[in-house]
Amino acid sequence: MAEAERIIGTPDSAGADEPAASDGTDLPAERPRGRRRIVALFVVALLAYLLDLGSKILVVEKLEGREPIRVIGDLLRFDAIRNPGAAFGMGEAFTIIFTCIAAAVIVVIIRLARKLYSLPWAIALGLLLGGALGNLTDRIFRSPGVFEGAVVDFIAPAHFAVFNLADSAIVCGGILIVILSFRGLDPDGTVHKD
Repeated sequence: MAEAERIIGTPDSAGADEPAASDGTDLPAERPRGRRRIVALFVVALLAYLLDLGSKILVVEKLEGREPIRVIGDLLRFDAIRNPGAAFGMGEAFTIIFTCIAAAVIVVIIRLARKLYSLPWAIALGLLLGGALGNLTDRIFRSPGVFEGAVVDFIAPAHFAVFNLADSAIVCGGILIVILSFRGLDPDGTVHKD
């Protein structure tokens, strides 16, 4: 979290590194060009969240308790399962920890969004936010109870973990962040070369 705040900056640290004029007054900070991308972040997050929520409602209503649907032979099927843990069913005893992690991710993204000027970063963070909200909704509102709910997973590729659209959004957002970082594009819209 500290690294993300260092890259983007926070309102608390704004102006901390601003140079002072020779007469002792502060010089105005150079503003990033362009518009903030908060709206793009929240539109992407809302779209990812609604797609995930809608798919889970449909899966619970039409697929849960029934035979899996083969989509591409043995390579891909839809099979409704409830996953109290993380990927590959690991950590089933730590459901409340996964809930806290998802909540922390949401808070960090919302806090960092105020300094966001890059559209690709807005898309990446929007995917992360929408995915985290989707799985957090399951953790809060699904059985067996509040903050201990099992996530609805249904996309079942052969020889891989069963996952959902929220997981896909999180992975795609993470991959996009790695690509943007390697290209030197910062969330504030600046490009650096390390």
